[in-house]
Amino acid sequence: MSTRTLIRGGLVVTAADELHADVLIEDGRIAALAAHGSDAAAGWTADRTIDATDRYVIPGGVDAHTHMELPFGGTFASDTFETGTRAAAWGGTTTIVDFAVQSVGHSLREGLDTWYAKADGNCAIDYGFHMIMSDVNESTLKEMDRLVQEGVSSFKLFMAYPGVFYSDDGQILRAMQRAADDGGLIMMHAENGIAIDVLVEQALARGETDPRYHGEVRKVLLEAEATHRAIQLARVAGAPLYVVHVSAEEAVAELAAARDKGLPVFGETCPQYLFLSTDNLAEPDFEGAKYVCSTPLRPKEHQAALWRGLRTNDLQVVSTDHCPFCFVGQKDLGRGDFSKIPNGLPGVENRMDLLHQAVVDGHISRRRWIEIACASPARMFGMYPQKGTIAPGADADVVIYDPHTVQTLSVETHHMNVDYSAYEGRTVTGQVETVLSRGEVVIDQRKFTGRAGHGVFTPRSTCQYLN
Repeated sequence: MSTRTLIRGGLVVTAADELHADVLIEDGRIAALAAHGSDAAAGWTADRTIDATDRYVIPGGVDAHTHMELPFGGTFASDTFETGTRAAAWGGTTTIVDFAVQSVGHSLREGLDTWYAKADGNCAIDYGFHMIMSDVNESTLKEMDRLVQEGVSSFKLFMAYPGVFYSDDGQILRAMQRAADDGGLIMMHAENGIAIDVLVEQALARGETDPRYHGEVRKVLLEAEATHRAIQLARVAGAPLYVVHVSAEEAVAELAAARDKGLPVFGETCPQYLFLSTDNLAEPDFEGAKYVCSTPLRPKEHQAALWRGLRTNDLQVVSTDHCPFCFVGQKDLGRGDFSKIPNGLPGVENRMDLLHQAVVDGHISRRRWIEIACASPARMFGMYPQKGTIAPGADADVVIYDPHTVQTLSVETHHMNVDYSAYEGRTVTGQVETVLSRGEVVIDQRKFTGRAGHGVFTPRSTCQYLN
């Protein structure tokens, strides 16, 4: 039975265009666009018509970096796939790419199957997976080829967290060589974890135990050094590289220098680095623990370099690294020892609104907003044009966005399963009104109408910036 939805009267904004157009949706996909008031649009009929007058009609957001139910530091991220994807939908994100985790001594397959089981039947929106590699060896290198064929085409390695996720330079090189052969994309957490551990030990020995010291030991230079080293290893391997959660001016400079040489090197930043700073980490009475994440928040002066990188395309993607831990019962595991504070903060619901605020503030254009939040992540991870745009044949992942409503971000009103907001009390202009996922309305005029199990696993092709 065919179903048709018509979105009338809005300003359609994609990475490439802005046009006053009506959008026809049929059987979960975009069927056609036509200028509002044109003869073509006038002839369309539908089972449901959505009035988008004075609204933007934008592609659903693609958040390519989330951690639902991630085990970390003796606890688990507080959002499940059910609560996290519902919150994502409230925030105008219709696709997430989460991280399946390989445990040391186990196969990639076991890790991936565990994450399939966590997500299956629980997601309100579509999802894909990256694979965290914690144990690079002959058999896991062979598995990479099979995962790429299965639609899990990106692999995350860590230069940080010795004893947990850490890979040494030799392991990193071997994984990069394999990716160069099988079309996979290596994603890198670029921080010199060996050196950081020394600085952590020294800080604690001096009695420096408060959350702000988390930022002080994870030094900018150790992010820049690791970024530089990752780029050189990728050059040796002849492999592309995607550096996650870039937070500092010096790391952006390393990426820019590599891109100036024409190297296939890409960078992502996150809203927390654009809108928060070490001032938050220094909040008194252990409140700073709410802002402990890695890479850490930086002094405010780094924000200008990140915005500039987004404008010049030295940074291509804004993801959230959504990895929430409750302040009570999780973050407070680190009272008296900042190194025991679970790393991560909530944000999957806030990204599209914060980036729209960046449009209002003049940091980026409307089309660049859609590019860094929808189109570029979809291209980077092999989902475009199925995801990330509004065009005939694309999945009907569509957001009706009110650019005028002023809202205040708060734990009182958010839908993430966490007991604080990283952006508490911040006012932003713009709000998600209605959200469609593959043509199905999951948020209807600020009411959740979706369901767990609507979202499906989305296999991905390889990075579309390399073809």
